[in-house]
Amino acid sequence: MQDTSKSETDTDDVPFMNVDETDFESMNRAEQIRHLEVEGFLVLPRILTADVIGRIKSEMANAEMWHTDYSTAQTRAVAQPQWISHAAAEVIGYPPMINFLNDLMGPGIVFTRGFFQRTLPGSPGISMHTDGQPHGSDLFGYEGSCPRLLRVLYYLDDLTPERAPFRLIPRSHLSFHADASPYSRYKWHPEEITVVVPAGSAVLVPSLLHHGSHANKDSQPRELLQFGYRPAWAGPIQPVDEWDPDLVAGAPEIAKPFLKSLNTTGFEWNQPNKPPNMRTEAPGINPSRWGD
Repeated sequence: MQDTSKSETDTDDVPFMNVDETDFESMNRAEQIRHLEVEGFLVLPRILTADVIGRIKSEMANAEMWHTDYSTAQTRAVAQPQWISHAAAEVIGYPPMINFLNDLMGPGIVFTRGFFQRTLPGSPGISMHTDGQPHGSDLFGYEGSCPRLLRVLYYLDDLTPERAPFRLIPRSHLSFHADASPYSRYKWHPEEITVVVPAGSAVLVPSLLHHGSHANKDSQPRELLQFGYRPAWAGPIQPVDEWDPDLVAGAPEIAKPFLKSLNTTGFEWNQPNKPPNMRTEAPGINPSRWGD
């Protein structure tokens, strides 16, 4: 744990740090799925190799960036990284991650967006927020309205307590309370935790989990590649712009199966009470899927 002596009135910094000590290395698949679905996050340590990290960093080094309205030190790529970096595009279909997503979501996975962030020294933390809103918003458009939506955050640098580590409120995605509104933001929460991981690790969170980051007090920037995935049935509530077909055509073959129409959906308005050919088993919703 780490405490600061500054008060809330002096700074936006979170005045405490409760570092998560979960042993993710030893988890089997059922335990991984349970932790993600119940706690609202999962770490897959060192899933990216040093070679993949190096290629992404090299190919994104000169990407055009913009900064947020609250800090010139919080920068993001103007274009989605998979259209800039061939290595980043290949990670869309990265087998170690796709194997997990297939077990979590089943067949028909849709890639929804890419995002590259470079958090420079001196950047303040990111406020607690969600990456999804059921009615859409100006931040995520209608992509954020998808009823099942997962963010995969690949950290390209080591996270340390000083280097803009990730923070989150466990189980906040499960709450029915008004405080869990996905349109709410918080400076911090007394029961939040901090995730510190080595470079190449992936942190997975559902879109309705409240999360953010600490300030970057390190002398080096922290780079992040974030991807969105969802099951094919969980489409947006309103149409969204499709991928540019020329960009998809030029994407690596390993990525193309996931670059489906962004409006792919299982929506069916007419719902008979007794449809034909109803199934009598569904492992994806087995109470025993957690290995209990």
